[in-house]
Amino acid sequence: MAQRLHSPLLLLAALALALAVNSQRNSKVGAPWDADVNDKDVQEALKFALSEYNKASNDENHSRVLQVKSAQKQVVAGINYFLDVEIGRTKCTKSETNKESCPFYEQPDLLRKKLCSFQIYTVPWLSEKSLVKSRCHDA
Repeated sequence: MAQRLHSPLLLLAALALALAVNSQRNSKVGAPWDADVNDKDVQEALKFALSEYNKASNDENHSRVLQVKSAQKQVVAGINYFLDVEIGRTKCTKSETNKESCPFYEQPDLLRKKLCSFQIYTVPWLSEKSLVKSRCHDA
């Protein structure tokens, strides 16, 4: 019996979340809206996207965010985050610990600024995250 209720309850939770968010922002359900960059969930999505970027990168150095250009959220069957960020190369290698405070290179050719667009899909009630899109180009 509990298994049968599981899916409808998840759908009801998603609908309630969509309606609650929609009432706060006065726009259509399903439409992306500007999000606060300092929002805890936006920061978690950004951290996840950058972690995935660093894993996939062939660079031996760790990259960090220089600036968040824009952030949007979209409620669907979960939540999409659309983030446009400027990242830069740090002096730390990927194997080092405490990379969050690692200093950036000062020389532009070593800093290697990039503009990146990330789309992160989350289903918070299932603790799922995935990097749907990741596009970066030299800044």
